[in-house]
Amino acid sequence: MSKTLSNIRVLDLSRILAGPWATQNLADLGAEVIKVERPGSGDDTRHMGPPFLHTADTNEPGDAAYFMCCNRGKQSVTIDFSRPEGQTLIRALAADADVLVENYKVGALKKYGLDYESLREVNPQLVYCSVTGFGQTGPYKDRAGYDFLIQGMAGLMSVTGERDELPGGGPQRVGVAVADILTGMYATVAILAALRHRDQGGSGQHIDISLLDCMVGSLVNQGMNYLTSGIPPGRMGTGHPNIAPYQVYPAQDGHIILTIGNDTQFQRFCNAVEQPDFASDPRFRTIRDRVANRSAMNERLEAITRTRTVEEWVSLLEAAQVPCGPINTIDRVFNDPHVVERGMRLDLNHPLYGPIPGINNPIRFSETPLNLTEPPPALGQHTQQILSRLGVSDEDLKQLQQSGIV
Repeated sequence: MSKTLSNIRVLDLSRILAGPWATQNLADLGAEVIKVERPGSGDDTRHMGPPFLHTADTNEPGDAAYFMCCNRGKQSVTIDFSRPEGQTLIRALAADADVLVENYKVGALKKYGLDYESLREVNPQLVYCSVTGFGQTGPYKDRAGYDFLIQGMAGLMSVTGERDELPGGGPQRVGVAVADILTGMYATVAILAALRHRDQGGSGQHIDISLLDCMVGSLVNQGMNYLTSGIPPGRMGTGHPNIAPYQVYPAQDGHIILTIGNDTQFQRFCNAVEQPDFASDPRFRTIRDRVANRSAMNERLEAITRTRTVEEWVSLLEAAQVPCGPINTIDRVFNDPHVVERGMRLDLNHPLYGPIPGINNPIRFSETPLNLTEPPPALGQHTQQILSRLGVSDEDLKQLQQSGIV
């Protein structure tokens, strides 16, 4: 069955996470993704461990698990494009590509003749996506951007973590690189839209995607709460600024999450815990009332939730159609029967490491289902195959290898 992007070729000059996340999305959707890496070392994430994978035959440590999370389904070509011969190869690859993704500092590729304006001359239909920390314009454009830094600068850490006056209070980084991931997702959407424009008779174009823009754009209700009221929101632990009860509560043997999003659900909760007067209390009748009287409500709620185990609460409240759940550790996530049934774990066969695990793409198509069988590539695994397609002979390839260009 044909995949949705099976006619699209992507030249991936990105590394670390945001750019590779976008190109892995495109690879999952069927695009041919050619990942260009530094000879000898490759993408930095190959070395960001532990843990590291071990070779199947000698059990030697190899690539880090980090690299494996965002490079599935790609072809690896090693080219040193700081040298003229390498630049010629990249231009030849770009001439035959639909999309190019890069995440170098602003202007860094211009000195190699690999910036958008230069490559547009060899391929006017090229969709060229630049992913940077702060964008192609503005006073911060020359700064390096990293996920942790962006989480702080974009305001996310000001609303993440426990309140300052409580034990454990203070700013917290989200436990996964959400700025990188959201930027990769925005980049994917932008690339698909630019391809649609091109295929409707338009030309290629330059896409400017920045981590800071994407994180600010993802502040959603917290950002609008400030813009509407003029009051900067603060950290609330697990609480929600606009909904209550919508946070973690103590159980007899751990913690339970309640996500009661409307008044009907709150009424069902009160009936389930045999506290009908709770719902009729004028302080708690509506979402607005409960948010305004959050402390009093939580004091009473915590006395209730401490009386049962997490498992007992989940069983009772699910039966009453009250949204709730446990706080799973990641090992429990991948053993959860629903996650297992949905196939969110992949098992792929790698040329160096043998069978390796992976995390599936969550997209589910009815007509063009994803069939992810190709693992992340070994460093330079496809160099000969790709360069021979450009007309590079075996003898020329040998000379390029001897000179360290590939």
